[in-house]
Amino acid sequence: MTALIILIVQFLVKETEKRENMRRKDREVTDNSEITDIIRSCSCCRLGFYDKEADEVYIVPLSFGYEETATQRIFYFHGAKVGRKVELLKASPKVGFELDADHELMRGAAACNHSMKYKSIIGTGVAEIIENDDEKRRALLTIMQQQTGQSVWDIPYPMLAAVCVFKLTVQKLSCKAHI
Repeated sequence: MTALIILIVQFLVKETEKRENMRRKDREVTDNSEITDIIRSCSCCRLGFYDKEADEVYIVPLSFGYEETATQRIFYFHGAKVGRKVELLKASPKVGFELDADHELMRGAAACNHSMKYKSIIGTGVAEIIENDDEKRRALLTIMQQQTGQSVWDIPYPMLAAVCVFKLTVQKLSCKAHI
């Protein structure tokens, strides 16, 4: 039991250290369970890859799966085995990500008095393609759980073999809410 408590404390300390400094401290969300709830409420994660050849950032919206371990936050994604996203991932595993939810316009009497309610998370991490079939299957089931609320699915080998599955291990994140 003591070892589990130590792991949890280490995770919380690491998560606190990994957060970016936020200008609007009044909107910062630091509670790990609240951050997890916001992630779980999202259905789309936008990944940003740097395309060195084109000297531009390439942003792609993706459905995702999410899990936490005692020390890490991990996102899972899937897509075609070929294309710009996969090429950029192979060229550089460092990516940025963004999730947001619960948007609502707050009207004001004047244009400058309008505002927006929201919850958002931004961060950086390292992405890697998953080659192991068992890990790919588990990642795809995690995606299905996030997207459908169901975790029991049959994923035949031909479908498993036809798809690229990759994971993003979070290095830094910050969470903000205006509700």
